[in-house]
Amino acid sequence: MSHRTLDDYDTTTTTAMSEPEPDTDHEPVTNRSEIVFITDAQDCNPNGDPMGENRPRIDPVTQQAAVTDVRLKRYLRDQLRADGLPIFVKRTGDGAEVRAELALDLFDDVESAEDIEDIEDIEKDFLARATDVRYFGATLSFNADTDSDLYEAVKEHFPSQFTGPVQFSPARSLNAVETSEETSMLTSVIATQDDKEQGGFGLDDHRIKYGIFPFHGLVDEHGASDTHLGLTDVERLDTLCWRGVKNQTISRSKIGQEPRLYVRAEYSTDGYHVGDLHNDVELDREQSKPDGEMRSVRDVCLDVTGLVETLASVADDDHLETVHITGSSRLEVSCDGSAIETADEIADELETRGVPVDGFDVYERFEEQHAE
Repeated sequence: MSHRTLDDYDTTTTTAMSEPEPDTDHEPVTNRSEIVFITDAQDCNPNGDPMGENRPRIDPVTQQAAVTDVRLKRYLRDQLRADGLPIFVKRTGDGAEVRAELALDLFDDVESAEDIEDIEDIEKDFLARATDVRYFGATLSFNADTDSDLYEAVKEHFPSQFTGPVQFSPARSLNAVETSEETSMLTSVIATQDDKEQGGFGLDDHRIKYGIFPFHGLVDEHGASDTHLGLTDVERLDTLCWRGVKNQTISRSKIGQEPRLYVRAEYSTDGYHVGDLHNDVELDREQSKPDGEMRSVRDVCLDVTGLVETLASVADDDHLETVHITGSSRLEVSCDGSAIETADEIADELETRGVPVDGFDVYERFEEQHAE
C-alpha cells in the first residue's frame, strides 16, 4: 500500500480559517475502538520537558524516551484547525486572554449577555462548534472576576467540564535512545546592522538520535454521546493522526518525526476492547540494530506477530467489526515467519487470517472525506 508524499498533496484545500460551519452530523457512535499508532523520531526533540531545560523526556532507568498524550493531542488539534474545523483549545498567543473569549470565538453572532440568554441549548451549540472538545473534552475554567457582563454570562451558562471519549496514553519508545551530544550547544553566527561584524551566541539544542513510539488510544462509545462525538468524527481520526504528525511537526526542533503504522480496531461487542493492544508490538531484536546503533527507520524491524494473532483471535470470537489500518512501506516488520515484510502489508496478512479489514491510503481517504 503506497502513500503519496506531501509534495503530491494539495494542502491549500485544507488551509482554512474562513468561518467554519458547526458540525451538525451526530450519527451516533455505537462501537468502541482501540487504536495503535506508531510514530518515530530522528534527530529531533519529540517532546521537550519544560521543567528540565526542554530536554527530551527520557526515563533515567531504562533510557526510553517518552512523548505525552498532550503533545500528540496538540498535533491533532492543530491539524483540525488547518483542515478548517473550529477548535476551542488554541495555542497561547491567539489573542484570547481568558477562556471565556476562547468560547466566544466559536460564536460569531454572540455580542452581548442577552445573546447568550437567547441560545436555546448552549451546550449542544458549543459542542457542534468545538471539534476538539468532542474528541478530547475540556475544562472550561473561566476567570472568577472578569468585570464583563458578557464573560459572566459565559461562565454562568456554559458547562464547567467535558470528559473526552477519545484518549491516548503517553508513548514510551521501544528502544533505549541516544542523545545527540554534538548538538547540545550550537552556535548561530549573525551579522550586526552597524558594522557587519559577525558574532555568535549559543542555542540549547537537545535531541534524540532515534526513537520509535507506540501510542495506545481508545474511543469510548458511551462517552461519545456526552460530547456528541459522531461517527464522522471517529472516521476522521483514521487520517487525522497520520496527517497531524506529518504536517504539524515541521519546525526546527520537531522535524524528523513520521507516522509509521495506524491501526484502529473497531469492536462489535458492547463495552469490549482488548486493552494495551500496543504492547503486542515489539522490536524484532534479531532483525533490528542494537539500541545504541539505531539512527533511522532503516535500522528497525517491528515484530507484529502478537498484534496480528490478537486481532485474529478477537475476530474468531466475534468481537471484531473491522480493523482500519494503514502503514508505511519504509517500516520493516516481521510476523511469525510469514511473507509479510513492511507495515503496508499487514492488512493483507490480516485478511488471510479471516480478519475483516479496511486497508486504506491516508490521502485518498482524506480526499474522499473532505469532498463529502
